[in-house]
Amino acid sequence: MSRTVTGQHSSDKPSQLKKAGAIWDGPTPWLVLAVLWLAVFSIFPFLFAVYRSFFTFSTQSGTFVPAGLENWVRLFEDPRVWNALAVTLKYVSLGLGIEFVLGFGIALLYNQDPFGVSFFRTAMVLPMVVPPAVVALMFQLMEHDSFGVLSYYAYKLRLLTPQEPFLGGEGKHAMTAILLPDIWQWTPFMALIILAGLRSLPRDPFDAAKVDGANAWQRFRYLTLPMLRPIIVIAVLFRVIDLFSKSFDYVYILTAGGPGRRTEVLSYYDWLTTFQYTNWGYGAVLGVFMLVILVIFGNVLIRVFRLRW
Repeated sequence: MSRTVTGQHSSDKPSQLKKAGAIWDGPTPWLVLAVLWLAVFSIFPFLFAVYRSFFTFSTQSGTFVPAGLENWVRLFEDPRVWNALAVTLKYVSLGLGIEFVLGFGIALLYNQDPFGVSFFRTAMVLPMVVPPAVVALMFQLMEHDSFGVLSYYAYKLRLLTPQEPFLGGEGKHAMTAILLPDIWQWTPFMALIILAGLRSLPRDPFDAAKVDGANAWQRFRYLTLPMLRPIIVIAVLFRVIDLFSKSFDYVYILTAGGPGRRTEVLSYYDWLTTFQYTNWGYGAVLGVFMLVILVIFGNVLIRVFRLRW
């Protein structure tokens, strides 16, 4: 009698486990988890920021006071915002252009499988795993006007003068000072994405073009670039988002937005407004403003290049 009952219980366990596992077999549970994740970490913070943008924080009472559209009106009247936007656009365009050209060149070189390509491809990952704050501190030492190694060779090559170093003077080279660590750290990202795209291209069209007499430039222009377009758009989109919104570490450590607000990007100005000036309502407006710019740019880029997900 006991054997029969035990046998029934043991036979029921696989069926119960099978039923429990069947719950996760379909796409619905995973879709629910994705929606919950999106709601908790994306939608709710965005809605909360929009809600806070209609308030101002009173340091005397320690409470939020309704401000209506005051913060939004200030956004369009604040000249410091438009200066920060101009600096940010300059930073993004220069950083993206240099990183794209260097990354594309490195990807084309590695795609030829030179000697030691596996080692160098692995080594390229190392800069990306270093925290940006640590990279900024490294370059702060290398760009020091007295003992920095980069400054030393820049003086030797007469690219800089002790009166106008990377960090200091009138700030003529301050933009270069904050671009160098970003270029060093994130050019490998661009190179690895483009290299992965190059490795995924089919070989048959290239072999046929070579048989038809197409030279290397013609194959690159009419085959490589068109087929690589979706990969390039995705890489550019990722880098624009990073350059636009995640340049705070380099600016904060290297220049603090100066001299004379020459390097004050939007993310740094947003941090100043929120945490230094304790104007949380206006800081929320600046955050939403940056998000809107990125969303518009992303949609325009996808439509112009006709990218399909």
